[in-house]
Amino acid sequence: MLTKRIIACLDVNGGRVVKGVQFENLRDAGDPAELANAHSASGADEIVLLDISAAHERRATLLDTVRRAARQLFIPFTVGGGIRTLEDAAAVFSAGADKISINSGALADPDLITRIALRFGSQAVVVAIDAKRCEEEARWEAYTHGGRTTRGRDAVAWAQEAEDRGAGEILLTSMDRDGTGVGFDCELTRVVADSVRIPVIASGGAGGARHFVEVFRDGHADAALAASIFHYGFSRLTELKQEIGSEGIPVRWPC
Repeated sequence: MLTKRIIACLDVNGGRVVKGVQFENLRDAGDPAELANAHSASGADEIVLLDISAAHERRATLLDTVRRAARQLFIPFTVGGGIRTLEDAAAVFSAGADKISINSGALADPDLITRIALRFGSQAVVVAIDAKRCEEEARWEAYTHGGRTTRGRDAVAWAQEAEDRGAGEILLTSMDRDGTGVGFDCELTRVVADSVRIPVIASGGAGGARHFVEVFRDGHADAALAASIFHYGFSRLTELKQEIGSEGIPVRWPC
């Protein structure tokens, strides 16, 4: 089994890190640069910063926030939110990101994935899919604009198309589980992971080490992302990795 990555997520709104439940009832969690530094020091393999209101407000990513966070980091740093053009992506890379995450912009213009991949490489392009289970159906729809909008696009089919267009990874968030702490949606993660050849990052619902073990074993995830359990002191990353490692799941240990 390949080494699994543990990723700390910073959802940013108005220049501050926030966290809610199912994309609503947001509460303040701190300064992005300070939290990026803290999570990195604690043993995160990567940091993801998502400007969650940029697409809804139809504005570009807050580049000053990206620069401040990037200066604190020596691990891979992914940034998303408000990236709608190749020029937007270039600006985010120039601000210090190693990878960019695109969601609303990619669904509106799927060729954007290819343009960015051709310019910066597929390894630098993460397509984020915010997926919500359809009632009484064993399928999920992809949402955009911070979970506010859907075009009725099947999440699994969209993940496959994103790979075909040049995406290097899929960041898959279960909107139903987001912020609940009840565990990742292993069924959703497994269906998507088994349908593509590129790595899938599971997101939404982490509440403890057991949930990470489950999504790696049962959900076939290559990486798992969390926010609340790190922001509010429920678990340190080093402790989390020790528990995951004790279950036979290979993880990366801090140098």
